[in-house]
Amino acid sequence: MNATASPDTARSGSGTRATPRRIAIRSTAKLVVTEAKLFVREPLGAFFAIVFPAALILVLGGAMPGFTEPSADVGGRLPIEVYLPITLALAIGTVALVNLLNALAADREKGVLRRLSTTPVSPVRLLGAQLVVNVSALVVGCGLALLAAWGAFRITAHPNVPGLLIAFVLGAASMVALALLVAAFTPTGRAATGLGSLVYYPMLFAAGVWTPGPLMPDAVRRVADFTPLGAASQALQDAWAGDWPRPLHLAVMVGFTVVLGGLATKLFRWS
Repeated sequence: MNATASPDTARSGSGTRATPRRIAIRSTAKLVVTEAKLFVREPLGAFFAIVFPAALILVLGGAMPGFTEPSADVGGRLPIEVYLPITLALAIGTVALVNLLNALAADREKGVLRRLSTTPVSPVRLLGAQLVVNVSALVVGCGLALLAAWGAFRITAHPNVPGLLIAFVLGAASMVALALLVAAFTPTGRAATGLGSLVYYPMLFAAGVWTPGPLMPDAVRRVADFTPLGAASQALQDAWAGDWPRPLHLAVMVGFTVVLGGLATKLFRWS
């Protein structure tokens, strides 16, 4: 027997080994496309994920008196400039606790996850496709908000770009972990809406959506620092001002990502 394989045989063998991988990539890509189409077909969810952050910036800057003038309350900065990173935190919370959470609950309620568990396309791939679609929507929505702020109001901020990216990624990761944990306890879409709302609105308050961080009472801000979206908002604000996010806020986001993500992995059920 010839001990060495011919080049044709080697190529054939490697091609055979690569086939399952290519099939997996193609099936996952198809899932992403399908989930993206379903995402767009929900106009309300798509609006709040993609359009609302930019629309909020334009409304605040155009309709709120003094929002585009320097204010002593925020250290002589423009209130619209202070509110922009808070809007990014709002987008993170909305995509995680509204779009992603409701999509997962709906898939479980309709039996999509259970049916996928018996096919070569595992539920894990569906979850990955959901994350790709929702995170992409989040990035687009935040990008539009930044463009709206710069284009309409000529904001001249000099953010710490690496710090901003770190805060954004960790904030998104911690809120996705929270959404997955909530999804573990919500077998139906109605339950997801109810429990998600109980978590969503306090998170927005902690993020400074109604009362920006610099205007929060000290006691409230200390509590907000230890919530995932509050820490993300403060880290985004620090980075937007040109500073590095504080270690406390980074540690809080990492901690929530690890702890909540680990719990979600253990408790999440596909049916």
